[in-house]
Amino acid sequence: MTADQQPWQWDERTWRAHVARVRAGRPLRPASWPGGARVAVALSFDADHETIPLRHGETGPGKLAQGEYGSRVGAPRVLRLLERFGVPASFFMPAVSALLHPEEVRSYVAAGHEVGMHGWIHESNTLLDPADERELALRAADTLEKLTGTRPVGIRTPAWEFSHHTLAITRELGLRYDSSLMADDDPYELLADGEPTGVVEIPVEWIRDDVPYLTIEHRGGLRWSTPPRQVAGVWCDEFDAALEEGGLFQLTMHPHVIGHRSRMVALRELLEHIDAHDGVWYATHAQVAAYVLEQCS
Repeated sequence: MTADQQPWQWDERTWRAHVARVRAGRPLRPASWPGGARVAVALSFDADHETIPLRHGETGPGKLAQGEYGSRVGAPRVLRLLERFGVPASFFMPAVSALLHPEEVRSYVAAGHEVGMHGWIHESNTLLDPADERELALRAADTLEKLTGTRPVGIRTPAWEFSHHTLAITRELGLRYDSSLMADDDPYELLADGEPTGVVEIPVEWIRDDVPYLTIEHRGGLRWSTPPRQVAGVWCDEFDAALEEGGLFQLTMHPHVIGHRSRMVALRELLEHIDAHDGVWYATHAQVAAYVLEQCS
């Protein structure tokens, strides 16, 4: 293959190699969840805060204030609701976010939640040189370890995307799991060029994310967000299906998005719906990854 070839000009060996670079391997849905639970529920929050504008070089106070809201108001509000329902969660935090808000990081740890990797400054890892991607990942891991007292065991890439080098860096860091890809509803093992890696994928999906529903975009034409109670309905349906299948219900939210007063209704109604069912195992992403590895080894 030459550099100027278009995808339709690739030979079979070329397109198969691209597809096989990072692939879904064996399914890791266990026969049962701890204590005989019928479904696992793994809630997560990406505490991006100011790093969303900063990664684009936007330094105006307006955009930064929107991010600051996530730490100042959204995160405490989320923590109070999780405490009310007794639910553990995973907080994926860019290192710059953690350095800006060290007390927030410590509040997650004090409440028994997990803190996972989410890049350095919410950078687009697919645009980085391999050396830069690796250096930022190592720096981020060191930063979170210093602030939390524990080395992170999982990562969610800022762009929910892998470069050609992301999986190798993940393995070098000794991480137990990733939560960025979308090849299944339930956990699975990642393959690298067809070979098992031992890395668990806890898949995400835009259906199970607050941003597509609740972002109001005012540039290039105003787009209103979905009413929060409608969002709760979608998520409740996703949970019900996971319960019926005996699988995992994973959800991604952002304190600067879900943390607004009216939007917390969606999370509250979801938790009330889940709480009305027996056989639910609430777990962090790290706990899910450890359990499925143990049960499916």
